[in-house]
Amino acid sequence: MASFKINGEQVDVDVSPDTPLLWVIREHLKLTGTKFGCGLAQCGACNVHLNGDVIYACVSPVSTVEGQEVTTIEGLSENGDHPLQKAWVEEEVPQCGYCQSGQIMRAANLLENNSDPSRDEIVAHMNTNLCRCGTYPRIVKAIQRAAKGEA
Repeated sequence: MASFKINGEQVDVDVSPDTPLLWVIREHLKLTGTKFGCGLAQCGACNVHLNGDVIYACVSPVSTVEGQEVTTIEGLSENGDHPLQKAWVEEEVPQCGYCQSGQIMRAANLLENNSDPSRDEIVAHMNTNLCRCGTYPRIVKAIQRAAKGEA
């Protein structure tokens, strides 16, 4: 049994302690915004927050979140109106959209720790997330827009 908070709600899930958090989130809790990309912590599609820090849910055993707070893309904003989500739409970031929840979660972590990042700081922070459609310039613009409060 794993017990933790997700998006502000306490959950108890009957799974093996070594079950990847990603599968607990998607299959057991039915929160499908967090995506499976590579399963090797190399693409960032599965990024979620653990106590405010970004983690790769695909390689994090559920036992590592016991008694802690997990936030998924669904928990970032109740109505999808987080400044980053709005900026993503304004800048038309998504192409296929598959990586976007992980991109937004990593960007949210950046802005929580640095409310006015430079372009270089954005690129450095986001370099662990892959976008097969290559929308990197739009991702940077969206983060800059959200940081300036223009979304």
